[in-house]
Amino acid sequence: MPKYVFAYHGGGIPESAAAQADAMAAWGAWFGSLGEAVIDGGNPTGQSKTISADGSVKNGGGTNPLSGYSLINATDIDAALVLAKGCPILSVGGSVEVAEALDM
Repeated sequence: MPKYVFAYHGGGIPESAAAQADAMAAWGAWFGSLGEAVIDGGNPTGQSKTISADGSVKNGGGTNPLSGYSLINATDIDAALVLAKGCPILSVGGSVEVAEALDM
């Protein structure tokens, strides 16, 4: 079955402990609803840097930096998009980029 990377952009860490607990509960519920489709729940990401072809290094991510990722099984990209539409990051103004992870 094809694998898909869910690349999360935007969002943020809620400030209060209660809001953080609510966010974690939402993510846990969403991952639970995905069931066996989840290969690797992934992790949030921290600061990034981008290396260009000329060897220069800049702060990574530009205007829409990566904030985390997951690896999911789905029958095709349309099925992966359906799964991604439930992601909690969407409710806080973030986005999910869905890309097939090609086997090499």
